[in-house]
Amino acid sequence: MTEAASRRTSINLVTEMTIDGAAMAGTGEEITVWNPATGGVLGTVVGASADQLETAIAAARRAFDSGPWPRMSGAERAAAMHRIADQMEKHRDDLVAAIVSEAGTPVTTAEALQFEVPLRILRWNADAAARDRREHLGPDFEILPSVSYVDYRPIGVVGAIAAYNYPLHLILLKIGAALAAGCTVVATPSPRTPFATLLLGKLIREAGLPPGVVNIVAGGLDVSRTLTTHPSIDKVSFTGSAEVGKRVMSQAAESLKDVVLELGGKSPNIILPGTDLTTLVAPVHMRYSRNAGQGCASPTRLLVHESQLDEFVERSSHMWPTMKVGDPWERDTLVGPLIRSEHRDRVASYVDDAVAEGATVLAGGGRLDIDGGWFYSPTLLGGVDSRARVAQEEIFGPVAVLLSYSDVDEAVRLANDVTYGLAAYIFGPLQEALEVAPRLQAGIVQINGGGSMRPDAPYGGFKASGIGREIGEAGIREYLEPQHVQFATAQPGRAV
Repeated sequence: MTEAASRRTSINLVTEMTIDGAAMAGTGEEITVWNPATGGVLGTVVGASADQLETAIAAARRAFDSGPWPRMSGAERAAAMHRIADQMEKHRDDLVAAIVSEAGTPVTTAEALQFEVPLRILRWNADAAARDRREHLGPDFEILPSVSYVDYRPIGVVGAIAAYNYPLHLILLKIGAALAAGCTVVATPSPRTPFATLLLGKLIREAGLPPGVVNIVAGGLDVSRTLTTHPSIDKVSFTGSAEVGKRVMSQAAESLKDVVLELGGKSPNIILPGTDLTTLVAPVHMRYSRNAGQGCASPTRLLVHESQLDEFVERSSHMWPTMKVGDPWERDTLVGPLIRSEHRDRVASYVDDAVAEGATVLAGGGRLDIDGGWFYSPTLLGGVDSRARVAQEEIFGPVAVLLSYSDVDEAVRLANDVTYGLAAYIFGPLQEALEVAPRLQAGIVQINGGGSMRPDAPYGGFKASGIGREIGEAGIREYLEPQHVQFATAQPGRAV
């Protein structure tokens, strides 16, 4: 048996939820989880009933209001969080296997981006929990002499709702930052990909956090809706589509909850005039095709100077055969399946409609029949108007449009001419790229490939790409409230 076959058949699927520090089997609706690479049933999970969800929220409320977690020193919280990371490292293979099996992410991508990156961020958050954030404002002598400082207090109970595409990564960003701030959490994964998160809950229990600090419940829309409206939830953190984000914000507004929304994207990739295309064509296409294009920061609008358009198309056609689509357990696979058959149909409809309107498939395209899974070939479209639906809406699949421009001013205009503003990418001479970067309406700008996701840098976007930030100090500050403490330096009642 090959290594891939062995790992494919040895998957540890945890089905119990974590509520008030204990494992608990669900008593709500049964959720069927599909393996997108085979089209078969991976397993089932019974979600939380309404009573179980109330128990989880009450446990988080109690753990915040009267439990030890918010009252621990930062160093004590840091030690507990590092124990979670230690447990994750011990169960690395099980977590990766769950992600590959439920999300269809190729194993090499799952190892690097869906395990190592969130683990690194969790450890950074743990260290940041011990940071002294007090700001000393010093004395003030107007009217009554006084001295002030600003402390940052945990906001309370956090409702964390994650999307399916990066299940462990997305939930850990929320849990890690909230814990570092001293908050307690009720988290729910996407019902499409619950297993990695439920396993995380088991590891959190084994790490010995106080009961109620982290509660992980499975379920569908009813669970998410309760987390956004329940009076005991103080803040909601959601990752998903812009359309659902609007509903989350509206529901949270009923009780004036604060929100963090990490939503969609339609990111541009600008290749500056005269840039050598020899080595950059492959990474340009690989970047939006990884995880089958199911990434909110995927650069799916490729902006190439009109003088280099033909060369870019020719080089793209030559590299397409190197982009292996197939079994996510094979280590040379670049593109795995889409999450569901209906989502593959949605991706295909964008391409079909664009072609019907005059676009041309320059490379790839089409459904692929591989082992019964829901695969779609990476697709490059040309002859597309920049205002066309395929160039404006988030497809969440491995589909990119090629747009030409005549000068850098036009490139910037095209790059900004969408409702989203999550990420932007630039290839070209560094100094020129650095001059373009501040002109782009994007929360993240990567130049010449950028680098790995830094745990100390904020992640989030402009416009319809969301509200607030995750990761880094900015991510922790989302779960802290500033408190101004002021004391008089003159004795009460004495003349000043």
